[in-house]
Amino acid sequence: TTGNQTSTIMFVFVGFSHQKDMKVIFFILFLCIYIIIVLGNLISLLVINMDPALHNPMYFFLRNLSFLDICYTSVTLPRMLVSLLSGDNSISFAGCAAQMYFFLFFGATECLLLAAMAYDRYRAICNPLHYMIIMNKKVCVQLAASSWVCGNLVALGHTTFIFSLPFCGPNMINHFFCEIQPVLMLVCGDTYWNEIQIILGAAFIILMPFVLILVSYGLIISSILKIKSAKGRYKAFSTCFSHITVVTLFYGTGVFIYTRPKSSYSLGVDKVLSLFYSVVTPILNPVIYSLRNKELKGAFFKMRMKLFCSS
Repeated sequence: TTGNQTSTIMFVFVGFSHQKDMKVIFFILFLCIYIIIVLGNLISLLVINMDPALHNPMYFFLRNLSFLDICYTSVTLPRMLVSLLSGDNSISFAGCAAQMYFFLFFGATECLLLAAMAYDRYRAICNPLHYMIIMNKKVCVQLAASSWVCGNLVALGHTTFIFSLPFCGPNMINHFFCEIQPVLMLVCGDTYWNEIQIILGAAFIILMPFVLILVSYGLIISSILKIKSAKGRYKAFSTCFSHITVVTLFYGTGVFIYTRPKSSYSLGVDKVLSLFYSVVTPILNPVIYSLRNKELKGAFFKMRMKLFCSS
């Protein structure tokens, strides 16, 4: 089609359409992954809410993270499952804009929340005597709320800017959801300033929080090395290990995808990486935190015992 923006009223996902014989397997796989993500994070939320011993700053942020992961995957996976089951890969112009907005909103919020969690660990290890005074309920709520508000503003800016551009060419999105780069490739005309906006947005929402996380952990490591006993050093570092693992997985793929010019995009590689940070990271988060956290495992065991005894 030719013309202006209104000539494109819907998009079609390429997704996994070239692997038609694998559709059933993909559907079962992604359905199982989605169920595990939702159940795993819901269990984390329930355990933290039900155990008063876990009502402290670290678990307040972890509760936010669990809720975010449920929302984050719910933006893409259910739509992908519908496509695999029905064979309908189309999405309306407004639907695509909404999907991009919510994906960016939850993703950007998680970036900032992980930085807030690093600050919390810094205060817990470097200022243990004043930790609960510094990281009081008001400060925790302000940090979490700031993450949500900034994530919303970034998502709104990107989505509004991109979907106000003219789409008058092919409407095939070489992806399984409305990710920025594949959609941007369908825009008519020069997208130079959009690419600059994406890179600047990535610098603000990915690189700046990542630098703050690195600084926080630099101070944390410096503080841990001053602890005389090996047991004390191990205990202090073990409280950070889960967070470091999640940050590495989430930021590693995010930095690679969102800080490159359009000329270097490889849609095949980007599709796999997008699958990694939109699906794999949310399924690993509750597992990583549960396996490395004795308090969370203990609370989960107590909850199971209560349910078993009541039944």
